Amino acid sequence: MNPKVDFFFSKAKNWQEELNQLRRIVLDCNLSEDLKWGNPCYTFEKSNIVLIHAFKEYCALLFFKGALLIDFSEVLIQQTENVQAARQMRFTNVDQIVELEPTIKACIQEAIKAEKAGLKVEFKKTEEFSIPEEFQRKLNEISMLKTAFEALTPGRQRAYILHFGAPKQVSTRESRVEKCMEKILNGKGLND
Repeated sequence: MNPKVDFFFSKAKNWQEELNQLRRIVLDCNLSEDLKWGNPCYTFEKSNIVLIHAFKEYCALLFFKGALLIDFSEVLIQQTENVQAARQMRFTNVDQIVELEPTIKACIQEAIKAEKAGLKVEFKKTEEFSIPEEFQRKLNEISMLKTAFEALTPGRQRAYILHFGAPKQVSTRESRVEKCMEKILNGKGLND
């Protein structure tokens, strides 16, 4: 146990018993405990393996390379369609955690093996993401915008593509494109 991580568990308003149970299980797997992104993070030889986090409706283990794990028990969840590597194991009560302890430990051991083997998740290239129609129209109409967008790093391009494509309504997608055009023209990323 790392004392600097204790505050996360003591400050938890919800899921305190569940979070402590998850901590015990993960520490049983001989991982190093640290605090990253404000959450308990467990590493093997300085490589991130699993993170514990709490949400309003559930607490979870997040496996950084969960896409590489074989999910025989069908307990790993891809949070959104755009998450490529990570997978979550979600819990809503302590009994569920106790019941799934062997599965949790098996997933952690498999994640450690994947890390030892140097396995990597194959990420989609930015050009494999489809550009939302509303943004593509602007790129076709404004050559400076197209040039500026193509000059951005792949990660910045991907962030814009996902941001523009997320809303269901056309008007919201168009509004997002309009609001971000100046940033793109200035060579800035979505979060710069």
